[in-house]
Amino acid sequence: MMTEAEDRNRLVRFDNVDKTFDGETLVIKKLNLDIMRGEFLTLLGPSGSGKTTTLMMLAGFETPTHGQIYIGDKAVGHTPPHKRNIGIVFQDYALFPHMTVRENLAFPLQVRKVSKGDIDEKVSKALGMVELEGFEARRPKQLSGGQQQRVALARALVFEPQLVLMDEPLGALDKNLREQMQYEIKHIHENLGVTVVYVTHDQREAMTMSSRVAVFDHGVVQQLSTPDVLYEKPENSFVAQFVGENNKFAGKITAIAGDRCTVDIDGGWTVKALTVNVDGIGDRTSLSLRPERVIVNPAEGSVENMFDGRVEELIYLGDHIRTRVNVCGNDDFVVKVPNSQVHSALEKGRKIRLGWSSDDCRSLDAFS
Repeated sequence: MMTEAEDRNRLVRFDNVDKTFDGETLVIKKLNLDIMRGEFLTLLGPSGSGKTTTLMMLAGFETPTHGQIYIGDKAVGHTPPHKRNIGIVFQDYALFPHMTVRENLAFPLQVRKVSKGDIDEKVSKALGMVELEGFEARRPKQLSGGQQQRVALARALVFEPQLVLMDEPLGALDKNLREQMQYEIKHIHENLGVTVVYVTHDQREAMTMSSRVAVFDHGVVQQLSTPDVLYEKPENSFVAQFVGENNKFAGKITAIAGDRCTVDIDGGWTVKALTVNVDGIGDRTSLSLRPERVIVNPAEGSVENMFDGRVEELIYLGDHIRTRVNVCGNDDFVVKVPNSQVHSALEKGRKIRLGWSSDDCRSLDAFS
């Protein structure tokens, strides 16, 4: 239940929204989602998970099959896109090729019948936001991919919308430029305070930019959290696997004491873990453990879980060594060892002692 202050701060509400395209299969299922004013919310998920459909319904290009979408206090389920006061940025930029940069930015203002003097002022301000002063007379084909994306972003912001939607806007850029634009968009958002809803399948992008992240799978939000909580405290096995690198073990709960449980791993090993998403003793479970939480050669008794393994592969990645180990019957178990802590035992084929705390090992629903 929202407090009165939270209710006032809410900009968008999806109320029990379903969406089907064929009348049979629901691509969005009973979506209840609040988007707060000024936040940067990312819809994250694999292809076909429902994130883009959710964005398109919010934009007005798709209509909910059931339920309602509110912007402020107004139901907008049948309101056309141009009447929603929303800026939109697509992956393909969607710039008018025959128009100059200035003309592209002026167009949404002209449609809204803004005066010429105000248009000049707003276009100059928008160009300053994206650091493209002096590019007014160029056409899109005379710009780099990154510059075109900046123009598309400026065009979405120029009429000062209450909400900006971005659908995979950096997908066409190379890795370095993509990372640079992530920070630029993040900083523009912070400076303007505009509400942003962003769609991506790239979990690193979501973690870098977002206030909160909604992880979608099969039309359902699996978890809605801040990036740190999403990574450190996944609520189910899908989120644990999709967000960041993750070690998993399949097993059965044999004991529960408070918030801790004992799990018999398939193959004969016993692991102590944090009880998160299981019902009781006898349940099948998937254990989740982040690679950087594993300790190489831990002091005896320092952690609850200690096992012998064998180094299978070492990959040098600059700040750390990605070490693949065979442990507890899992030959894809990964340990991220910081360069400052590299031990002489890290050689392919060598036996190694590994350990981890039950605090870092989460007992989740059985991974299918």
